[in-house]
Amino acid sequence: MGDIDAALERADREAFTRQPPKGLKARINFLMGRLKTTRAVAAELGVSQRSVERYRTGERKSPPKEITDRIDAAVRARWQPRVRGRRRRQAATATGITVETRARFGYTAPIGTTDDGRMRRLTVHLPPAYAQRLFEARQRGAGDRELRAIVAEGLQEIYFKDGGTRADQLEVELTDIDYIDVSF
Repeated sequence: MGDIDAALERADREAFTRQPPKGLKARINFLMGRLKTTRAVAAELGVSQRSVERYRTGERKSPPKEITDRIDAAVRARWQPRVRGRRRRQAATATGITVETRARFGYTAPIGTTDDGRMRRLTVHLPPAYAQRLFEARQRGAGDRELRAIVAEGLQEIYFKDGGTRADQLEVELTDIDYIDVSF
């Protein structure tokens, strides 16, 4: 998972109005409610059907960390899809997203101006159009390079070009991300 994809995933989790089930049995029962059969849950988690039955009855209480992580990911992916979808739609149509990052920004600029890339810490609110593009790209499985390009374009237009009032020939590239956080 790339930097921006992980940041969008964290922002998605923040949309939860209630926390997902904590215990192993509760998580397995939640997955059973969504996927309907032990076979489907086992296929989703990459374990045997008998293992799912053992987790469900409490006969087996502590699966290996790798399987625990898969259970956690499967539950979170299915937890409150309407709440997350509503938050994404609102960000894509009305409120936009806020990007906080510390990254190296490289520039392509006219002769006589600086084009030296340097680390900057920015917190910028991007309009809904950029949120919409990010969500659509992520949904179709775009790689981190494409997601970075969308964020870089948004930062370029809103922060560096100030909505078209300055630095009109500046091209910004987002490289070497130290951290990035997205909220919507």
